[in-house]
Amino acid sequence: MAVPISSARDYFLGLQARIVAALEQADGTPFEADHWQREEGGGGLSRLLEGGPLFERAGVLFSHVQGKALPPSASAHRPDLAGRSWEAMGVSMVLHPRNPYVPTTHMNVRLFVAKAPAHGGADDVFWFGGGLDLTPYYPFEEDARHFHQACHDALAPFGQDKYPAYKKWCDEYFYLKHRNETRGIGGIFFDDVNDGGFEQSFAMTKSVGDSFLDAYMPIVEKREPMPYGERQRDFQAYRRGRYVEFNLVFDRGTLFGLQSGGRTESILLSMPPMATWRYNWAPAADTPEAELSAFLKPRQWL
Repeated sequence: MAVPISSARDYFLGLQARIVAALEQADGTPFEADHWQREEGGGGLSRLLEGGPLFERAGVLFSHVQGKALPPSASAHRPDLAGRSWEAMGVSMVLHPRNPYVPTTHMNVRLFVAKAPAHGGADDVFWFGGGLDLTPYYPFEEDARHFHQACHDALAPFGQDKYPAYKKWCDEYFYLKHRNETRGIGGIFFDDVNDGGFEQSFAMTKSVGDSFLDAYMPIVEKREPMPYGERQRDFQAYRRGRYVEFNLVFDRGTLFGLQSGGRTESILLSMPPMATWRYNWAPAADTPEAELSAFLKPRQWL
């Protein structure tokens, strides 16, 4: 069975366009459009904004790429597929706001297809993945509850087991082992999903992608007017360092992109424009900055 690539591609491009339109309206700055191609096959459209009044950096990326043989990061858990040609497509985005009271956020939805060999009668093998998560610097419980409620509601039509399972997966995935803390307050994360066939898996993935603006933009509207100063910006830069550590050490998407000869500029667009590291530093007790530590452990928000 061949996977219907074109319908997935149309959805992902439409999702990118809708999200960019909403972010442009919020920031008041147009996104740049960078069309690119990849020598081994495929390409993409990177939409990016830097130096806006709301978003210091925002990247909303579409890619549809092909390869002749699965890279190690993709075939490690499915050695039976090693050597197959492949296609991958999806939308991936990271938003780094300027105001430290507005959280950083990440979302991606993707489809991966290991193509059937030309001879042998096997089928294409597909799986979907994705999710969204929130990384606040100055956390608010009501924002965390709102974000998780949107995640729950996106998955509810596909089974009451999905949100608890994918929330747990997110908490475990976005975890900095060397820091003994989560990257933020989590959300949902799933990978290798093909239960129920293509249409069912695709419908769930679309529901997750479509939930992003409802999950995030009300938080932006509430927190963006809050005044801030150099103290808050300094703490934001310090915590952004944790974001960089996770992306470079643990993130599967980053590793896959680099191992498969992906476009470095697009892969590293998820990094914040500025970050800092300090030796053996922690915020003083009973300060607003110290409150964050209580949020960097998995907990039930709903």
